[in-house]
Amino acid sequence: GKQNLQGISKRGDAYIRKMLIHGARAVIRHMNRNNAPVDWLEDLMRRRHHNVVIVALANKLARTIWALLSKEQNYKRYEDTVVA
Repeated sequence: GKQNLQGISKRGDAYIRKMLIHGARAVIRHMNRNNAPVDWLEDLMRRRHHNVVIVALANKLARTIWALLSKEQNYKRYEDTVVA
């Protein structure tokens, strides 16, 4: 009963894919060394090509959106859920 989520395919909705890519590109463009949204993204940027990082972030955004819509929940930032 578990759904298998794969990467962002060019066979899917082109408009949604384009918007996810543009959103990921905007996040990376406005990211600086002191303001990385998450550590894995900064590490990936050191190891991979710029466009590969953009598609990886867009895929992560798509998975997050799918999970929120399928579970009918609101988005909670990770920092808000961690108890210090």
